[in-house]
Amino acid sequence: MARSTLELRQRRHARVRRRLSGTPERPRVAVFRSHKHISAQIIDDVAGRTLAAASSVEPALRSAGGNIEGAKKVATVLAERAKAAGVTTVVFDRGGFDYHGRIAAFAETLRAGGLEF
Repeated sequence: MARSTLELRQRRHARVRRRLSGTPERPRVAVFRSHKHISAQIIDDVAGRTLAAASSVEPALRSAGGNIEGAKKVATVLAERAKAAGVTTVVFDRGGFDYHGRIAAFAETLRAGGLEF
């Protein structure tokens, strides 16, 4: 029986999440992309708290959209918010998406913004 692309992505994400977790010293950057938008959160899994978040759905970033340029703008904003929250090192959770295109551009921009993976 053929599996849907959504089910395959969810299985990949669950497989990665079994061994990847955010701590207070090194929180997790969780990225989600839809067809039109991209969003990300910096999460402390131990406390169950979101430390910072950014999304292309926000009014200030809505014009950026969910393409590669939009992903770069969202990552820039997230990096600024992370620094304001005192976060410098993170683990990257690509959410089961391929490290390619928008996800790769997002990660590279976060690195350029001062976050260490």
